[in-house]
Amino acid sequence: MKIQEPQKEKRIRWQVISIFMFSWLCHSVSAQLHYSIPEEMRKDSVIENIAKDLGLEIKQLSFRKFRIVSRVSEKYFTVNVDNGNLYIKDRIDRETLCGTESPCILTFDAVAENPLNVLPVTIEILDVNDNSPNFFHDILSLEILETTTPGTHFILQNAEDPDIGNNSVQTYKLSDNQHFTLSEKTSTDGSTFLELVLEKPLDRETQNIHELILTAIDGGKPIKSGSVLINIAIADVNDNFPIFTQKVYKVSVSENTPINSTLLHVTATDQDEGSNAQITYSFRKTSGNALYDHTFSIDANNGEIRTRGKLDFEALRNYEIPIQAKDGGGLVAHSKVLVEILDENDNAPEISITSLTSPILEDSLPGTLIALIEVHDRDSGDNGEIDCKIIDKLPFQLVSSSSKYFKIITTYSMDREKEPFYSITILANDRGSPSLSTIKSIRLDISDVNDNPPVFQKSTYVAYVPENNLPGASIYSIQASDIDSGDNAKVTYSISTTSSEEIPISSYLSMNIETGVLYAQRSFDYEQYKEFQIQVIAKDYGSPPLSNNASLIIHIMDQNDNAPRILFPSPENDGTVFFEIVPFGSERGSLITKVVAVDADSGHNAWLSYNFIHGSEPSPFSISQHTGEIRTAYVFEQKDVLKYKAVVLVKDNGIPSLSATVTLSFIVAESFQQVVPKFSEEFNAEDSPPNLQMYLVTALALISFLFILSIILVIVSKFKDFKSSPTFGSLSTNLYPPVDPRILSQYNSGTLPLPYSYNVCVALDSSESDFTLLKPQQNLTVDNLLDAVHSGLGDENMTKLISAPLLAAIRQFFGSGESNKNITSFRFPKLNWFEYRPSLLYFLMEISASTTEFELSGKLISEK
Repeated sequence: MKIQEPQKEKRIRWQVISIFMFSWLCHSVSAQLHYSIPEEMRKDSVIENIAKDLGLEIKQLSFRKFRIVSRVSEKYFTVNVDNGNLYIKDRIDRETLCGTESPCILTFDAVAENPLNVLPVTIEILDVNDNSPNFFHDILSLEILETTTPGTHFILQNAEDPDIGNNSVQTYKLSDNQHFTLSEKTSTDGSTFLELVLEKPLDRETQNIHELILTAIDGGKPIKSGSVLINIAIADVNDNFPIFTQKVYKVSVSENTPINSTLLHVTATDQDEGSNAQITYSFRKTSGNALYDHTFSIDANNGEIRTRGKLDFEALRNYEIPIQAKDGGGLVAHSKVLVEILDENDNAPEISITSLTSPILEDSLPGTLIALIEVHDRDSGDNGEIDCKIIDKLPFQLVSSSSKYFKIITTYSMDREKEPFYSITILANDRGSPSLSTIKSIRLDISDVNDNPPVFQKSTYVAYVPENNLPGASIYSIQASDIDSGDNAKVTYSISTTSSEEIPISSYLSMNIETGVLYAQRSFDYEQYKEFQIQVIAKDYGSPPLSNNASLIIHIMDQNDNAPRILFPSPENDGTVFFEIVPFGSERGSLITKVVAVDADSGHNAWLSYNFIHGSEPSPFSISQHTGEIRTAYVFEQKDVLKYKAVVLVKDNGIPSLSATVTLSFIVAESFQQVVPKFSEEFNAEDSPPNLQMYLVTALALISFLFILSIILVIVSKFKDFKSSPTFGSLSTNLYPPVDPRILSQYNSGTLPLPYSYNVCVALDSSESDFTLLKPQQNLTVDNLLDAVHSGLGDENMTKLISAPLLAAIRQFFGSGESNKNITSFRFPKLNWFEYRPSLLYFLMEISASTTEFELSGKLISEK
């Protein structure tokens, strides 16, 4: 076999070239590719480069999905799309495929897509001498009467060789003997049969058994042969053979013939008598009898042939049944019955999907190829002709590609959002009577294209968020939907400001890009920003991405987080108490002063109300709840209390309500100078805490000690130098504030802006135990101070506080004309201590009232 393979390949190439030359010359007649190969080629043997023969480029085979399509041939052949070669896939036995039929043809369709081409290919399987002749029986037994005359012919069973042509049985050879020779004859139907010819008379008494060897030889290379033993028994006389009425019987029957139906009767006659004339009918035993025995039966007595199994035109169309008739003497006659099976429309069309593209894009152009289907009907003639169509009105069309193939193409654009998939139902009808049909459904999925942007339910959203919210808390959620699918439907969110003001939106708000939840980055302050206007942008993941936006207005809701702030009287004066002068004789309802307050909140939270915090005794003043105006409740008289203190509560209308307080002091007097001495004593005593008594005594003793020490130092220095060195530190002559002292008289019936000047020497905090001398900032002449003592303040009670000697010393010290004098160089006159103490007190009070930069902090200097 190895030696013959190159010759076979050459023969294949020659045949292919010859066929192509012939098909090129007769292109209009045939468009079919034909190959011839020997059977029993090794697996994976190359037949030919089919792609080259079809004029296809090797590089495009995979792209065009090049393949072979066949119900039978796919088992034996395969195509390699990498090189275009056609290979043997499995062992091919011509005798198994075709038996004695010649030529033995296998067909398949070579299919290539993009564009679609279908070309039928036939492969002829050439016979090789791979089978030896074989006799069905190992021993052929014959019984010959001894009276048989020479020249008598005895039919022998032919040897069977599955090969055809020269590879089949060509000659027979009989072993050497004296009585018999071998003869071959041809029947009317062209078949040959073998006869054993008696040459010399037989003598049973001399030799009753003759054994001959019959050898069958084929014409293949190498030659093969098969033998059988012929056992001849010599019997007594039975000199007439059965004779059939016909050499060949023919009958046609429908494939739908019921089982046990009579097909025909065969008849044979025998001129002998007795047992030699009794004929028995039977099927001749051959290798094909197994099929016949299951399909047909013959009555041994009357020769009736019946159907035994179901007939199938598609399985086998013709049957050749060898029969024999044997008489009682052992003589046998042979004949054959040819049964033709007629086709009936008993097979519905078959639909198979050769190629399917699913899913397809929803924006696919009309004419896009969806699928390639193959239809097949095992019936023949009109019964095998098929018509196809698509049921229902769909955007698809069936286009015939060949007698067996149809293409499904699109007719117009599709919309996945309306129809995510299609169920394409194909109906195939044959043309038989009655017609048979088959339905096949194909599911075609439509893949999404990003043709829909995200959509918000509203174009504008409004959210209300209270101020003072927790940082990091979610305050709103906004969603957009996208009717696309997959990544095209995934939406991300982002925000941007729409306000013309440059508000740092990113420092106040952030949004989860996946969920659309809006978070506050920090607490909102209604008083700073009352609303935010932002743009929410929703963008999908498609390519290219589509987006949409919506407006979101966030209103900050006010909360009562700001307490009222009192503008007047100002509470930010280091604990200083405000005083108002209420003249005697003021009419009831006279306006004394007005408390002014504001609230940074808005709405109800900013509505303010004014009230007194009343003690145990009724107040002689009333306050307007809405305006804060303070008026007299009745007319004051000389017998009434000199000083009143009132605490004003300013409260807003929020929940919970916030408030602020301010303390006011009211002095009932005709003028301010009238109440200064008394006020100094009463106020200081009133405002002193109870535990200050001990500190006051200690401070008084310390001051007395310092005073005595100063007097001693002055006396000592008087003897040394009239002008002694300073002992109290520097003090400027600028003793008056920048307010003209002459206007003090204008404060006797209104608001007192400078009452704190007389409270400077009072230390409200008991922890402070020292005093400080600061540099003055202003320069005033002593005349202003002295004139103020006698002019605007012309009250006798006030001037009586200063003794004449001390006043003369002050005039002498400050009237010398020298600037920037140090107060430590001032020489106190010799006075009685009890006379000096009130003068010293008033002197310090005047200095405190005249300069804001002289601050004495320590224990209260007073006379109790």
